[in-house]
Amino acid sequence: MIETSALVKRYGRVTAVGGVDVRVPEGARYGLLGPNGSGKTTLIRMLLGLVFATSGEITVMGRPIPRRLAEVLPEVGALVEGPAAYGHLSGRANLRLLDGAGRAVRATRRRRIEEALERVGLAGVDGRPVRTYSLGMRQRLGLAAALLRTPRLLILDEPTNGLDPQGIHEIRALLLEVNRAGTTLLLSSHLLAEIEQLCTRVGIMDRGHLVGQDELATLQAPTGRVVLRSPDADGVAALLDGRVVDRDGDRLAVTHPDPAALNAQLVAAGLRVTELATERRTLEQVVLQATGAGADRMERR
Repeated sequence: MIETSALVKRYGRVTAVGGVDVRVPEGARYGLLGPNGSGKTTLIRMLLGLVFATSGEITVMGRPIPRRLAEVLPEVGALVEGPAAYGHLSGRANLRLLDGAGRAVRATRRRRIEEALERVGLAGVDGRPVRTYSLGMRQRLGLAAALLRTPRLLILDEPTNGLDPQGIHEIRALLLEVNRAGTTLLLSSHLLAEIEQLCTRVGIMDRGHLVGQDELATLQAPTGRVVLRSPDADGVAALLDGRVVDRDGDRLAVTHPDPAALNAQLVAAGLRVTELATERRTLEQVVLQATGAGADRMERR
């Protein structure tokens, strides 16, 4: 759905994006991670033709960008750097103007606007002027605009900005529904938890470079260790002498290939086990390993 090759964007002497190769398969939920200033938004703006690349290649839906942008954009929904709207008009009126500016079918406009407002939870307040909207409501309106034409590709930059926990949950459920219906998602965020719960594939940007890209399941593959808790931690440590690689009170990390067999061994020895699980790297660990320390890092919220 999206592919870039050696993509570079420079502003004078500043390299905002340096030699990035992104691949977003059709049907994927791709999470683009990185701290503020890492180049995520610049990359997205190049994909949408809002800024031109200094060098490199971009294809979206198999077509080169920006040369065939006019063919691609009608099939793309996007929300970049916060939604813009006419403050004196209602949400519904803003959507009518936006839809009328494109090539959408006028006969279906009313129905599509109603459906979009309903899906993002604005059906009951759409008559109010946008200037009275909260930040979260403006974000919902921007998402409604992105969904107006049932896009094949949905590109969202920080889509949960300004939403409360309930709103974040609702938008996440909506994006999963949209993806199941066939829309490919590219979601840019610096919130690790959102990417971890929503995305199937992850790209990690740092200082303009793509420093990691893979399926989330691969990045979080088992480490070969088992983490367990036991009130008999001393007995566990003695029984598994040489296999315990880390201990913090009643919590032990053990090298073992089979968690079920380990549990059976401990129970047979009369040792109590209150918790036992295969250890997997968290997304936070993956990102920190890829990017290293920095002053402006990502948030786990």
